[in-house]
Amino acid sequence: MPLAKDLLHPSLDHERKQHKKKRLVQTPNSYFMDVKCPGCYKITTVFSHAQTVVLCVGCSTVLCQPTGGKARLTEGKIISQISSCFCECGCIKSTVLHPKVRCCK
Repeated sequence: MPLAKDLLHPSLDHERKQHKKKRLVQTPNSYFMDVKCPGCYKITTVFSHAQTVVLCVGCSTVLCQPTGGKARLTEGKIISQISSCFCECGCIKSTVLHPKVRCCK
């Protein structure tokens, strides 16, 4: 009797929804992002799960505030995101992603 789903080749949606330690290849849910301040246009690197308030280096405005899990972006715009990427071929690469890009190819 065949299995209902392929355990060696899981779908990308299934891998993203699973717990970080239950995936076929363990990958973190967190990432670093470059945030541009709207006041002084300086770029600050912010951790996605920051537990402290992140201030802008130039004008000291609050860029993000901590919540229970991910940090909430209060001001600024995400320029790029350094994250793990699930490709169509099934491999996982650590790449610099732009906000609208899903894959590193």
